[in-house]
Amino acid sequence: MSIKTKFAALALTALAVTGTIASTTSQAEAKPYGWGWGVGAGLVGAAIVGSAIAANDGYYDNGYRRCVWVRQFDAYGNYIGRVRSCY
Repeated sequence: MSIKTKFAALALTALAVTGTIASTTSQAEAKPYGWGWGVGAGLVGAAIVGSAIAANDGYYDNGYRRCVWVRQFDAYGNYIGRVRSCY
């Protein structure tokens, strides 16, 4: 995930939390549907941040994903095989 995406996710999360806190600190009123705008804004913000995180496709270096083969060993130090590790 790039630094811009991380910053955008953090900013949207902070905005959603601030909106939720600001809307829930108002004077209490008797209403039949008391969920309020804060919960809705929080859910929309969470959906936006969640979709931004889910859209992340991993780390790319010059347009190519960095993947290497890593050797695997068991608890006794015996060689088991290789697995592909992408970072």
